[in-house]
Amino acid sequence: MRVCVGTIIHHPEDARIMHRQIRALLDAGHEITYVAPFTDCNVTPIPGIRAIDVPRALGAHRGRALRAVRGALRRGAEDADLLLVCDLASLLRLPRRRPVTVWDVRDDAAGPRAAGPFPGLPHRLPRPLLRLAESRAERRVHLILADESLRERFELSHPVVPGAARVPGRPPRPPAGARVVHLGRLRADGGVAELVELARRLAPYGIRTDLIGEADPEVRPAVRDAQRAGLLDWYGHVPDRHATRMAEGALAGLSLPRDLPGAGRAMPVEVVEYMARGLPVITTPAPAAAAAVERTGCGVVVPFGDVDAALRAVLTLRDDPGRAADMGARGYREALHRHDWADHSGGFVELLEGWAAAGAAPAPARPHPLPA
Repeated sequence: MRVCVGTIIHHPEDARIMHRQIRALLDAGHEITYVAPFTDCNVTPIPGIRAIDVPRALGAHRGRALRAVRGALRRGAEDADLLLVCDLASLLRLPRRRPVTVWDVRDDAAGPRAAGPFPGLPHRLPRPLLRLAESRAERRVHLILADESLRERFELSHPVVPGAARVPGRPPRPPAGARVVHLGRLRADGGVAELVELARRLAPYGIRTDLIGEADPEVRPAVRDAQRAGLLDWYGHVPDRHATRMAEGALAGLSLPRDLPGAGRAMPVEVVEYMARGLPVITTPAPAAAAAVERTGCGVVVPFGDVDAALRAVLTLRDDPGRAADMGARGYREALHRHDWADHSGGFVELLEGWAAAGAAPAPARPHPLPA
């Protein structure tokens, strides 16, 4: 099977796209064409794929990306059996003639920023228009959802391919040392201000804060200034396999999204990664993350925007290594049993193979369960 994968929003090394989906397809023997912003992200395509470079729809370059992506997808999909698009901006610029098409729906399309400057679009996209775009999409292309919570956004039933992690076969080393870590993209609604303030308060205790992930343009100056002041270490985007190893052994993994209207209810990907690497989780009451932490006892839930509570949680873990190790072990067991990509990759590949083989538009109302 020949598959064209496309995004103008996400980093080409995005963990879900590159290190989960594309890797699973390559391991199954399929050919990949990848349309992504390689140059804008300073990424060299991996051997074994055909790469088509496009501008990135970020900051002031959204118009360039939107103008370029339709032609790029047309070239990439001209001999493909299936087209997999990974953001709504790319979906809205699909070529007229294309193979069977699948949209990988994530929580970020309906997050709090969707009512403001929508990622990848040059103007504001009001929520009613977002819903209309989603409603039209599910009748024209196949959908896969990254989380169960996304089902409520659609009228029809669509399979879920969860945001899982590559869980090590052996338990990671227990949390130790004097550092906390945040994995993933740094966004204003993701609690960057709280992360920077927490780093400032932890510094006098000799506890370092590591931020591993790219930063949105609007928060980049604040993160950069904090690093220059010696409050934290910001590594920018790091490929998934290296980022998770860097995080391993930290005292805790931080996930501090804000409580904003319209915020998504999906499990934050970084929380799954922390559990997979045996890190105690410190999270705000985002529904899915808080439920997992409270059910398994793998971390601490602190109030939204409460940096004092986050500071107390970190210091408590530092002063009680046994408790920290127990939380890390609980999280690892949860990730191994419920969030291991190895348990989902085969079903994901079979799903795409079935749709490509059928070569038809999506059924109007029938559920599409993910193959076991």
